[in-house]
Amino acid sequence: MAFQKQRISNLMSNNKPIKKAGIKTALVSAIAASALIFSSSPTANASASNLTTIYYVYLNDTFVGTVSDKKQIDQTLKEKVNTLAEANKDLNLQLSSQLKYIPEQVFHSTADNEKTIEKLKNFFQLQVKASAIVIDGQPIVYLDNSSTAEEVIKKLKLQYVTEEQLKELEARKNTPASLPALKNNETRIVDVRLSKNVSFADAKAAPEKILTADNAVTFLQKGTVEEKKYQVKDGDVLGSIANDHQLKLAELLAINPGLNENSVLKISREINITVPKSYLDVIVEKEVNQQEPIPYQNEVIEDPNLPTGETKVKQEGQDGLQAVTYKITEQNGTTTAKNVISQNVLKQPVKKVIVKGTKVIPSRGEGSFVWPTVGGYISSQQGVRWNKLHKGIDIARPSNRTIKAADNGVVVSAGWDGGYGNKVVIDHQNGFRTVYAHMASIGVRPGQSVEKGSAIGVMGSTGDSTGIHLHFEVYKNGQLQNPLNYVSM
Repeated sequence: MAFQKQRISNLMSNNKPIKKAGIKTALVSAIAASALIFSSSPTANASASNLTTIYYVYLNDTFVGTVSDKKQIDQTLKEKVNTLAEANKDLNLQLSSQLKYIPEQVFHSTADNEKTIEKLKNFFQLQVKASAIVIDGQPIVYLDNSSTAEEVIKKLKLQYVTEEQLKELEARKNTPASLPALKNNETRIVDVRLSKNVSFADAKAAPEKILTADNAVTFLQKGTVEEKKYQVKDGDVLGSIANDHQLKLAELLAINPGLNENSVLKISREINITVPKSYLDVIVEKEVNQQEPIPYQNEVIEDPNLPTGETKVKQEGQDGLQAVTYKITEQNGTTTAKNVISQNVLKQPVKKVIVKGTKVIPSRGEGSFVWPTVGGYISSQQGVRWNKLHKGIDIARPSNRTIKAADNGVVVSAGWDGGYGNKVVIDHQNGFRTVYAHMASIGVRPGQSVEKGSAIGVMGSTGDSTGIHLHFEVYKNGQLQNPLNYVSM
């Protein structure tokens, strides 16, 4: 008898949660044992009136705590549901958690109502009926109903095509037929599709996860509802801002169109630091007919009766015109492919015919210059030097000191000219003149015809010269030119 009393006491006073599998068996055993004891003892029957009932509370099979009154918990949950329902009037709220009570009779209550209720407030969740947009098998965003979910996909497509284009495309799908040829400058949408498999599914979600249609479109495009901004501080540069936010400089510039590598950052300016990571791309295929010019070609005809270096236009060129139909594929508004479907020439181009002279006249330049020395290097370029204009270039240290005519022409002057020293001027009879100065000796005379590359003297250091070199000048129609625009080694 003492053993049975001790067993009952252990079962009834244990304040730890009882495993579900053994709860019913334990309670039946305890009740049966107590019946035997109390029926044989008036004292035991009197003690039975001292038993009290407590409840082990489980939330989704997880033990939460022990209470003495289920009504307190029910009332607490009801109040929280009402509060959330008031804040989310348009949503169909449901308690997602499953609440279970396991009763037990004990002599000494171990219930802690307040602690259990507080834990429940943190544990239980409210969910609403929702419609999920499922991408490649994974629910990505939740909307209040299926109509809104479908609206999101339509709004996403309307970022890149018009409502009218979508209607026309849908009408063609319902009544398939061969498409007529496009008219001039006409565009036709042939397909609008999504980059991944998309479906809709009934779901449950926490109220804060339900998005509006516009926010859902933004989320699918950028991977976030709100773009993050950074406010420029003193000492910031674009490179450091990019590094601090795990971005490449090119990425930072791409998401801030008004910036470039040389931009000066003003303090407190806001910079976008959110790199779009789209969940879904919109692919648009279109056919575009557009008129394009056909560039004319140049044809050169040699004329042995026209002096070398002279050209004349026999026929002016004119661009042609063609109508080209392209099939263009765009992904989120960016062209990813462009292929020609058809071409129709509307106007043939007219080639430009140029007559080029080939007749060599020793006294007339060909229009191109050779380097006037045998090698060497440029020791001084054209420009201001010693507070005065240096009109030409100086060439020093050649392989030998022979000076050559830069092109065919006639010697205008050959002799001493003050600071130039010994100087030769050649008129190339085509608008150009060249000057050769500081020569040690002159090998031509005025009125003499010279050929391109022929020797006209020897390099020296006469006149105002600091060393042996050639001073070389170029004039075109009387205007001083930079020789380096016409000659090179």
